[in-house]
Amino acid sequence: MPLPITSIKPTILHLGEPIKYNHELYDRLLSQFNIINPAPSELNRSAFIRNLKEKTWGDFEAIMRPFWNTGGEMGNWDRELIELLPKAVKVYASAGAGFDWVDTEILAEYGILYCNGAGASTEAVADMAIWHIISVFRNMTWSSLAARSGNPEEWLNAHQNAPCRSHNPRGYTLGIIGLGNIGHAIAKKAYMALGMRILYNDVVRKTFAQEEEIKAEFCKDLGDMLAASDCVLLATPFSGKTLVTASTLAQFKPHSRLVNIARGSLVDEDALADALESGRLCAAGLDVHANEPRVSKRLIQLWNVSLTSHTGGAALETAVGFERLAMENVERMLTGKPALTGVNGHLMRHQASGLRFGSYLA
Repeated sequence: MPLPITSIKPTILHLGEPIKYNHELYDRLLSQFNIINPAPSELNRSAFIRNLKEKTWGDFEAIMRPFWNTGGEMGNWDRELIELLPKAVKVYASAGAGFDWVDTEILAEYGILYCNGAGASTEAVADMAIWHIISVFRNMTWSSLAARSGNPEEWLNAHQNAPCRSHNPRGYTLGIIGLGNIGHAIAKKAYMALGMRILYNDVVRKTFAQEEEIKAEFCKDLGDMLAASDCVLLATPFSGKTLVTASTLAQFKPHSRLVNIARGSLVDEDALADALESGRLCAAGLDVHANEPRVSKRLIQLWNVSLTSHTGGAALETAVGFERLAMENVERMLTGKPALTGVNGHLMRHQASGLRFGSYLA
């Protein structure tokens, strides 16, 4: 039976665990809106589809997912799910910076703005990127594994031989693919703290002021940037296409490095392993992986690869910010104000103009 709604207040469908941090903001939402928080058993894909078809939660106008680890039990948001949503839905606001699990183009087709947690994770992800950059220049994985082995010979090998294969990042060139909020934060830290030269490639060139702050040089041609970079860093969303392939890696500067803090699906990991084993690349640092939670067996075996468990944004401050942004975006959209972190607004505008927007990328 559909849930009875006894108020004319707009309804928010809250997916996942109850609010943990921003209680005053949540109370403010409660004073303005009905909030429905289904049990986890109602969120697996078959149950979720059934509830949407039966309008169990009524004609809710917003969807809110404040935490990344819960509220996603239904799996990827594709046409099968989106076309079942009430016509009243205006916004879907979720934790997390990436959005490869939700088809934002189809949401736009149905007039639904998707908002991510951009900004909340910027500092944490940028710090993780700097750790990986230092690691690939200074052979931190080799040194760490040798120390943890408990084997004096391994320790001595790293102690004596790592220095002649390691470099300070200062003065070397960092090439960034995607100079958005996170990419710019990484560039700023790398430029100001590590003294690196910054190149970048993006679909849209940044303003003079943005470039000048970090002395960044725009490379319109990706191949030119790859050939000139001592370390290439991925900070771009996944748009359905693997970016770093065998042919791409062939354009890298010989003995350069790759760091990925964006999405694992951007990299052909077998091609990367081939490039590392052949010496084309001298090191790599990955916080994200193509088949999470499974990590490439080939990359695990390489001492010149630093690996972390997609924890780039995993700081308490990030969780607090994700939760706050999800609620603020929903509140603003339902009260006639612009969202803070809309992702697919350009697609909605493009659609409204009557033009084909399926291949349009921000």
